[in-house]
Amino acid sequence: MREIIELKGHIIDSMILPRVLDTIMDMGGDFEILELRVGKTKTDESYCKILVEGDEKIFEELEKLGAILPKKEVRVSPAPADGVLPDGFYATTHHPTYVYINGQWKKVKHIEMDCVIIIEDGEPVCRRQGLVKKGDLVVIGRDGIKVEAPQRPRKLDIFGFMTSDVSAEKPVNSLIKRLAEEMKRVKEGDGFIIHVVGTAIAHTGADGALAELIRMGYCQALFTGNGFAVMDIEKQLFGTTLGMDKDTGRVYKGGYRNHLVAINEIRKVGGIRKAVESGILKSGVLYECVKNNVPFVIAGSIRDDGPLPDTITDVMKAQDEMRRYIWMADERGGMCMIWASMLHGIATGNMLPSTIKTVIVDMNPYVVTRLLDRGTTHALGIVSDPGVVLPMLVQELRGEGYVESEY
Repeated sequence: MREIIELKGHIIDSMILPRVLDTIMDMGGDFEILELRVGKTKTDESYCKILVEGDEKIFEELEKLGAILPKKEVRVSPAPADGVLPDGFYATTHHPTYVYINGQWKKVKHIEMDCVIIIEDGEPVCRRQGLVKKGDLVVIGRDGIKVEAPQRPRKLDIFGFMTSDVSAEKPVNSLIKRLAEEMKRVKEGDGFIIHVVGTAIAHTGADGALAELIRMGYCQALFTGNGFAVMDIEKQLFGTTLGMDKDTGRVYKGGYRNHLVAINEIRKVGGIRKAVESGILKSGVLYECVKNNVPFVIAGSIRDDGPLPDTITDVMKAQDEMRRYIWMADERGGMCMIWASMLHGIATGNMLPSTIKTVIVDMNPYVVTRLLDRGTTHALGIVSDPGVVLPMLVQELRGEGYVESEY
């Protein structure tokens, strides 16, 4: 098949044009550049019109890169049964997406990767497969679909600062300073910051810094698992995490029982909020969430003890609850910060639109790489110990700074 495609924006310095041409050649297609206008200043956008010949799959890939295909009405087909998609359904990316309906482009609401688009009352909405109902009008094919691929910001900021490679050899102090500046901007603009945390935050003692972030107003939602939640409570009740003393690191004989007792105490009163209100829980991350009206989502897994009454054991329901706050962050120009959590971090990353600024701090380069490989220019990866980075970040936000090494 032959089609004329268009590319608009900062397509050269964002490497969109070279990637488009590489894709055409790598997939056995042919092309002819019909028109190319290059912006002369940093604010000028470029434009390219290309005649492409090749298999239909080439055009599917080009559309993901932001290529604009000829305007055609979007095609839909009804879902044959609940949770069943019609053949040829369109699978979404996490980039801003538009569909051509009744002669106009309409933005898809709540965009997310690996989902489908439903036309509901004339409006396009992104939806996961499990929520599709029989008769829902599902977008099929690629006609009438436009994707805005992320472009490199014209102004260099923290998300364009030394983020090309995943490495521990980065100036962490400088990154923390600039990250604090970005967080202040988000807060001042009534933004929405989500924190995703793993159990290492409790083990390392960084939970105190996270609690301070909540008190300072730099957390509007918390995502975590049953493990961290129980450790946070155990630490406040017994001064241990999985039986390990929080001050000495010594593991007490039979100390693991503290973990189960902590769960039991919360189950006695019916939940974390009631434990705070009754005075059983007097400090900690979850305590601060309750006191500062910060919502938290505790998603269960197959490894959980207990679990806590607040833990959502149906993972699909947990996902949907997390999505509520992700949508809020997207609407309010928010940020997502992932601290030492492979399971919940990657799960959250898969639900984030590419427009949400994302920060990943983990000692494991694999986790950082996995989250940065989602194809967004609004991500910062720091390979370092979150137990060290979090307290330093709080210091910077307080204006206390940190001591630079002479060496």
